[in-house]
Amino acid sequence: MPTIVIYSSTGCPYCEKIKNELKEWGYTYEERNVTDNPKFFDDLHEQGMFSTPVVFIDGEAFIGYRPKKMKKALGVTEDQVKTTESSDATPVLFEEPSKEIFEEVYDFVAIGGGPAGTSAAVYAARARLKTLIIDKSPSSGTLAITHKIANYPGVPGEVTGQELLEKMHIQAKDFGTTMIRSNVLSVDFSDEDIKKLVLPEGTIKAKSVFIAVGAKAPGSKIKGEEEFTGRGVSYCSTCDAAFFADRAVAVVGDTDEAVHESLALAKFAREVLLLVPTNKFKGDANIDELKAAGNVTIYYNHRLKEIHGDKKVQSLLIRDADKNEVTWEVDGVFLYLAGLKPGTDFLQDSVKRDSEGYVVVDETLKTSVDGVYAGGDARRTPIKQAVISAADGCIAALSADQHVNKRKQMRPQYS
Repeated sequence: MPTIVIYSSTGCPYCEKIKNELKEWGYTYEERNVTDNPKFFDDLHEQGMFSTPVVFIDGEAFIGYRPKKMKKALGVTEDQVKTTESSDATPVLFEEPSKEIFEEVYDFVAIGGGPAGTSAAVYAARARLKTLIIDKSPSSGTLAITHKIANYPGVPGEVTGQELLEKMHIQAKDFGTTMIRSNVLSVDFSDEDIKKLVLPEGTIKAKSVFIAVGAKAPGSKIKGEEEFTGRGVSYCSTCDAAFFADRAVAVVGDTDEAVHESLALAKFAREVLLLVPTNKFKGDANIDELKAAGNVTIYYNHRLKEIHGDKKVQSLLIRDADKNEVTWEVDGVFLYLAGLKPGTDFLQDSVKRDSEGYVVVDETLKTSVDGVYAGGDARRTPIKQAVISAADGCIAALSADQHVNKRKQMRPQYS
């Protein structure tokens, strides 16, 4: 057995996720929590590492969440993963698509098995609609990788996002929902009665569809970003802020998320430099608290061009408001350039979307196509929370029930 050491931090969702996956693959490890023991901070600092998780496999470091590279290093095969999963006491909820599924015409199909899609399935199945959830990776969504949830109504105490989501999946399954693990490649909503969802394995037919896909980080990278990820480049203040105590850090972004993260970092860092690529923040970002913080400076019309360093981040190449290229010396940089973007590219022009890819909906979550709905991270909301996505699922399912059964009004479920 290889020697595996994990450097983790309290509140880091990816630390919990990689620990769970190592257990699923059948490996034991030693955990070193940098939040509990400052000495472990020093261990990472000495090696130019400023992030968690860091997993050492026989001395080789894997910085950040790198399951594919770790599986390759450990020699973990897909058969081994499947065997481990099948031996688990937890019932199999998501199955591979079968021939019978492609022969059915479903009343309601949710694309996405997060809180929005699963909540919708609960309501749709209870309304006696033949219901299907399609999710390409049920354990990798935003809720699934959340380390701790303590404010979900009706769930006292603290649970992990994965635990909460699994309860939702079991509830939906108990009401009769079918769940499959697959990826929707494209859609065809041209038929007024039957919508088509194209999967690698075949085509799903549905009378109504709920677009409940999650959000993903933008794909373009800044020069030096990949090289220094975990060595000064970070995307999560909860995970990594403490690494930058009494240091100078930059935050790059123009959203409420960038403001929130800057405030969190200000509690640790000596100096926070917030670079806003344009002349204002997007949406309803409130910067009053930033102005009150004595160690945060906002720089409008400043763009990050490159990230430089030796074994860790040491400086940034910035194009300033006067279009001059200047170098700033910092110890780290937190990137929130475009926040999370909805994973709706597969829809193309099948429904109306805004400039950032969010599906345009009305108050009952109807899209521009009759019988097609959208919610959760697929639509624009004032804030991203599991409870809001779950509420969207309820509204979408009741709207779909009205559509499929040709009712004049939505019918609420009281019992």
